[in-house]
Order: sequence, then C-alpha cells, then structure tokens
Amino acid sequence: MIVIGRIDVEKYRCISGSIRTDEVIITEERIQHIKDRHPNDFERYAAYLTDIVENPQYILETNRPNTAFIVNQYRSGAETFQLVLRLAVEGDHPEYKNAVITFLKISERTWEKYLRNKKILYKSV
Repeated sequence: MIVIGRIDVEKYRCISGSIRTDEVIITEERIQHIKDRHPNDFERYAAYLTDIVENPQYILETNRPNTAFIVNQYRSGAETFQLVLRLAVEGDHPEYKNAVITFLKISERTWEKYLRNKKILYKSV
C-alpha cells in the first residue's frame, strides 16, 4: 500500500457526505491491474496521481456507490486522464482508506464524450 495524497473532503461531498478519511492509497494489486490493462500508463504518468486526487478538475457521476470518477486535463489537452477513486465512508471496515481503483490516459475524444454525456457533480475549471 502506497499513500499518494490527501483529498479535500469538501470537494468530494458530491459523492458522499460521510467520508471517513482524507488519506488516499493505491495498493500493489491495483498498480499491477493498471500495468496489465493500460500498458505503460502507470510508469509514464504516475506522477500525476497525487495532483488528480488532490485537485480534481471534474468529478463525474458513476453507477457505483461511494465512487468518484475523476477526469483531469493537462498541457492544453495534450495529456488527459481518468481516475476512479473508491471513497472510505462510515460503515466501511475501519481500516479502509480512500483507494485508487484504476487510472489511465484517455484521448481528447473520450474526454469530450465524458463531459458531454456524464453528469458533472463537481467542476473546478
């Protein structure tokens, strides 16, 4: 387990009002998942993880409870990312932390589709 940052709980209240912690982790198993499913994304872009969770540009609605679907764009659209974050809420196991589920680089076209078709719960830009 690797601590990658801390969320501003107020920004994530659009997902749940009962977030228990601000600490965000990623497990070795999730790192391997990202490496397996999205080759080279983790190695090339892991430096963005902390900024994405601490400074989400958009949080979009998802069909999973207590889950934030975050999309951020850098360098005028040259680099665009999707990150799914499971929030630790009251009622979860006491040792659970906010945890990255997946992370990948997405195309400009996918970015635009998400913003057009998904409900925006939080917007910073």
